[in-house]
Amino acid sequence: MPDEFAAGVARDGDDDGIRQILDEVAASTGMGFVALARVTDTRWIACQVVDQIDFGMSPGEELRVSTTICNDIREHGNTVVIDDVAGNPKWLSHPAPALYGFKSYVSLPIVLTDGSFYGTLCAIDPEPRKLAGLGKVSMLKGFADRIASILSAD
Repeated sequence: MPDEFAAGVARDGDDDGIRQILDEVAASTGMGFVALARVTDTRWIACQVVDQIDFGMSPGEELRVSTTICNDIREHGNTVVIDDVAGNPKWLSHPAPALYGFKSYVSLPIVLTDGSFYGTLCAIDPEPRKLAGLGKVSMLKGFADRIASILSAD
């Protein structure tokens, strides 16, 4: 049972515009799991998800933040794009790929209009995906900005 904070995060993501953006991310990247996550220094909570690979997360559910790459993004604010973990020594040693079973990954910070960090737009897939192209990253940044606008309007 989610606590009140996690339930509030799930309410944040209960938005048709956010669901549409996550569907667009899944379609345009081929990634099987896409999530908007609320990320704090102590928590990673699914705000809204598209799960086509039976990853098994629903809005309001949590991962241990210390095991996520989203925690790294919260700390440094930079986008992370991994086409294939096996070919990326920096991320091959991170606990997240083995723990969560993904080979490709992308995550972008969600920064609200007041400048505060909300969380991340992230996607994983058990297969390698070509994500690093400039056009795809720019498109994903546009999706993250649209989500930030929706969340900021609340």
